[in-house]
Amino acid sequence: MRQVREWTASLQGFVKRHRDPVVVQALRSAAAATVAYVIALRFSPEAAPLTAPLTALLVVQVTLYSTLTTGIRRVNSVVAGVLVAIAFSLLVGLTWWSLALLIVASLAVGHLVRVDEFVPEVAISAMLVLGVTTVGDTAWARVLETLIGAVVGLGCNLLLAPPVWVGEAGESIEGLARRVRQLMLSMGEEAAGRTPVEHATERLHEARRLDHAIVEVDAALRQAEDSLRLNPRVREGLLHRVVLRTGLDTLEICTVVLRVLARTFTDLAKHRETKSLFAPGTGAVVEQLLSEIADAIVSFAVLVTTHVSENADAAESRLTAELRQAAATRDKLAQLLLEEVQRDAGQWQLQGAVLTEVNRILDELDTEHRSHRLLEELDRTAREQRERMPRLTRLRENLKVPEPLRRNRADAGRR
Repeated sequence: MRQVREWTASLQGFVKRHRDPVVVQALRSAAAATVAYVIALRFSPEAAPLTAPLTALLVVQVTLYSTLTTGIRRVNSVVAGVLVAIAFSLLVGLTWWSLALLIVASLAVGHLVRVDEFVPEVAISAMLVLGVTTVGDTAWARVLETLIGAVVGLGCNLLLAPPVWVGEAGESIEGLARRVRQLMLSMGEEAAGRTPVEHATERLHEARRLDHAIVEVDAALRQAEDSLRLNPRVREGLLHRVVLRTGLDTLEICTVVLRVLARTFTDLAKHRETKSLFAPGTGAVVEQLLSEIADAIVSFAVLVTTHVSENADAAESRLTAELRQAAATRDKLAQLLLEEVQRDAGQWQLQGAVLTEVNRILDELDTEHRSHRLLEELDRTAREQRERMPRLTRLRENLKVPEPLRRNRADAGRR
């Protein structure tokens, strides 16, 4: 029985690893490079046509969208470099000064043909071709191998759909939310007692370091957005992209407000060195409120990264309940702060700022606010697509509209 359990666990681990996007991408890249090399051996005059597998390896990117765009740019860069090398070989040949001119001309041509990150590839291709004796044969062999590698790379992504990186982006967003939660809990604990200025300053530094985490999450989200474009495995890719992007934007705003709140706590600690940040009863309510908001932030992250309707409904219900409880605690805190300001108005600006910053976070997490912003973003994205590709938009509308209705529209337009 124990061996059966161990075998089952090993099998589950094997399946999980093979479903991991990193493993899938590595296998796809190796397969594409191998196939490109085998095909190039048949058609290229070179004994070791390594340009083909190299091109296939670089063309097979993590997403189908980037594969299409990268493949076209890479082929253009190689062809441009070969043409520059042929021109130099016919005019001046290879010398130290012609090599310098070749590099400058290749980089200039690369910018002219707009190959973006493959501008150095133009110069590399030109130098490799110019450095051989039989320029003509080698040049066209390199072009042929590049085309073989690009076609194999594109075909690999068409036949074997690339992995979707939405799960990794969702994990990054949830990880950011949990870091924000942990920081808010620490700030709440310190607000309930006497907080040295050094501790409050450290919380402020932690809030500033969240900017680096946002940059990392943004990179993961961009990769996920590319993986949703033109991917046959994904339906409603636009909706997924907009939900994740607006969710990250909301969390980014919350981290900015949290940084301002940490700055307020630091200023309070400077002015109240011998006292606690708040009165004992008020400090306990501040701790409770920050704890409730921290839980709501995590629930919001779970909501925006959940695509199954049943789980999304449960996450939205949980978030609504947590926000309702946090709003009630916020009202209680407002009353306590008012009483505290009436007794001692020394730091009323900072204490009022605490309420302002808390209100801003609650407003950003509000489900109605999120729905409104999501609809606005969907409308904006759809409008930009229509403006960027008007012919494709008209074609889609004609395909969706029944023939009798199209005739009625045409008749109405002629009238």
